[in-house]
Amino acid sequence: MKNSTRHFPKLILAIIGIVALSFVSAYAAEELMHVDADGKNQVASLRKGTALNNENLNPAPLQDEQNKDLRFNRAYPMQPPPIPHKITGYQIDLKANKCMSCHARTRVEESQAPMISVTHFMDRDGNFLADVSARRYFCTQCHVPQVERDPLIENTFKDVHHLIVQPNEHEE
Repeated sequence: MKNSTRHFPKLILAIIGIVALSFVSAYAAEELMHVDADGKNQVASLRKGTALNNENLNPAPLQDEQNKDLRFNRAYPMQPPPIPHKITGYQIDLKANKCMSCHARTRVEESQAPMISVTHFMDRDGNFLADVSARRYFCTQCHVPQVERDPLIENTFKDVHHLIVQPNEHEE
């Protein structure tokens, strides 16, 4: 009997914590909901009323694509470089890859574009291939063009460089 009474305060605290968490979760769920024009509860999102199951197979082209041809800073190691130029109208499919007309190994001298990384010539087992690996062929899976836009939500992202604690230069 003595052991069960010893754990009683911990049990009470656990129950209070679970109840409090339930209230917080319910409040958060309520905040994410809004009522649409038809009076139905909908989950709030950046899609602004577009149904989640609406698959637009012909999205509108990007507006105000940057075309500066300047390299962007990368926020973390191994981040794929963003595309610094317009790619509207580029054919990137099973038949052709317009990116390779400048970024292929055999075209960089003429185009003065950076060559694609040697990792794009490796298969999943680390073997080097004569041509671009099929899993790296569709450039826009990782590399994206940039546009001039105000952020939809506050961005609190911190570059990895700012997360690493720098030693004080004056300490000995």
